[in-house]
Amino acid sequence: MTRHQFDPADTSRFAQPESHTDSDGVLRFTLPPRPAGSASVLQLRTEPLPAVRVGIVGLGLRGPVAALRLAQIEGVEIRALCDISRERAENARKVLQQAGHGTADIYDGPRGWIEMCRNSDTDLIYICTPWDSHAMIAIHAMECGRHAAVEIPAAVTLAEAAAIVDTAERTRRHCMMLENCVYDNFELTTLAMAHEGLFGRILNVDGGYIHLLDELEPWRLEFNRTHRGDLYASHGLGPACQLLDIHRGDRLDTLVCFDTASVCGARISGCREFANGDITTTLLRTVRGSTIMLRHDVFTPQPYSRMYRLTGSDGFADKYPVERYAFRPAQLEGLVDTQRIDPHAELPADIQRSLCERFRPRITEHIADTARRIDPQRDGINYITDYRLIHCLRHGLPLDQDVYDAAEWSCIGPLTAASLARGGAPVGIPDFTRGQWDAIKGYRHA
Repeated sequence: MTRHQFDPADTSRFAQPESHTDSDGVLRFTLPPRPAGSASVLQLRTEPLPAVRVGIVGLGLRGPVAALRLAQIEGVEIRALCDISRERAENARKVLQQAGHGTADIYDGPRGWIEMCRNSDTDLIYICTPWDSHAMIAIHAMECGRHAAVEIPAAVTLAEAAAIVDTAERTRRHCMMLENCVYDNFELTTLAMAHEGLFGRILNVDGGYIHLLDELEPWRLEFNRTHRGDLYASHGLGPACQLLDIHRGDRLDTLVCFDTASVCGARISGCREFANGDITTTLLRTVRGSTIMLRHDVFTPQPYSRMYRLTGSDGFADKYPVERYAFRPAQLEGLVDTQRIDPHAELPADIQRSLCERFRPRITEHIADTARRIDPQRDGINYITDYRLIHCLRHGLPLDQDVYDAAEWSCIGPLTAASLARGGAPVGIPDFTRGQWDAIKGYRHA
């Protein structure tokens, strides 16, 4: 099928991977062989872009804020704005103009994104629309020769996840899911420690998304009303996968999932029939024998938490409710005063400060103050996400998060739904790299 011979809004063209139950009772989904003419995009490098010309789709709650962030990054030009509402697109353009930026072209209506991808003078399509439109817009952008950056999740079905991978491999375009939590200062610091082997072998990582739903996004409540499972897994899963070198020496193999009854969700929505449980818990196992525990809870009254916790053979890290580490003394020999380290207790505060300073994130230290000023929410991680994307595109570097990450972190939603539908039965996680998950050894920022 050549470019534009199909209707980009027709999601029926995305084929669901075939499934079977293996001898161990695991439901597995099999991707078809890589199509002829396509190739892996692991560590994909594209031609450097002196200036990244951006088109933004979706200008409701998040899009205008993203436009202002992007416009403050060197080398970015906002060339096009698109929303189903022309008024919202024009309002976003006015805000950019008031901030001293040039005039962007306007695209509007339910199919405006199709014309923007085809006709705008852009290199990157930045997608801030509701979840169920993410994959089709990203795929169309790549078909039109653009790179795609897409809000979480990049796909809501296995068919969509497989399709964004196939499209990226065929077009040689980047597709990055905008997972911002991998750029949290504590997560990056801990990742740097893990690179140096301070934790020994990482055995388990806990992660999650505990965040009472915001009334400003009622469509998210509606999605939970009609869908079951961990629908927003990547805030916890992304950092865990980077710690465990997923797609870079290990891969996710199977998961099991259980949920509670819907009490708060049904009450908040006013619906007696509410698909998603209030609390969803998922356990994943990797091929190399590590585990990840994920929790999804957007209904109960709790403090915000991503449950970031690492347990290794020789060390421990925990972010919530307070940041703390513990190590076997021998792991820190030559780094700090090991006489004061007790493996049964968290590090003394002064030693922890010294250790964190030694391993502070190098990729963000030159922009940390700018990030906090422009994007004070969550310590500037949204700005850092955008900055790293633009930096890699401008220098022709592999992205920190590639299309395989986008597909795998997104597919947890439909896979947990499949496990729940079978009473918590194990479900296999497709290998979107098609056997190349150990071709690269170890996760590193370019």
